[in-house]
Amino acid sequence: MSRIGNKTITIPSGVELNITEGNEVTVKGPKGSLTRQFSPLISIEVNEGVVTCKRANEEKHTKQLHGTTRALLHNMVVGVSEGFVKELEIQGIGYRAALEGKKLVMNLGYSHQIEYTPEEGVNVEVLSPTQIKVSGIDKQRVGEVAANIRAYRKPEPYKGKGIRYKDEHVRRKEGKTAGK
Repeated sequence: MSRIGNKTITIPSGVELNITEGNEVTVKGPKGSLTRQFSPLISIEVNEGVVTCKRANEEKHTKQLHGTTRALLHNMVVGVSEGFVKELEIQGIGYRAALEGKKLVMNLGYSHQIEYTPEEGVNVEVLSPTQIKVSGIDKQRVGEVAANIRAYRKPEPYKGKGIRYKDEHVRRKEGKTAGK
């Protein structure tokens, strides 16, 4: 029994959800529009502002798709109405970021600057030289862009230098002890 798949999705005001032939769902809202193709094993129904997902049979693969489909639909509805945000922090002496046009330029202790151009549909802002905000309507793309930026210099365990998510806890290790 899928607990996530059985939950209903309430469509907020200002959001429009259309299901076309072949289980292609389009969600339009104040922040934009998202379209996604879903498996024909899951039937998606809209009744009076409430979306329900029902599976065709009780096979393992269908049960797995049930919860996933509902979660993806919910993320689409939340994305076009509120949007998603990931915040990153840069820690380390001399580590900083700046925007040059749409390019994110970072100094991360390497011999060269790192330039990152975010993909279309994802907005990158630099709140301060050590804080980056990634926002957009597609949860998967926002998370992927934030992970790609973080991958340029992951936080290291001894001094904690690097790029981390705002609420991330970095496990610290004890360094070498001086001569005994």
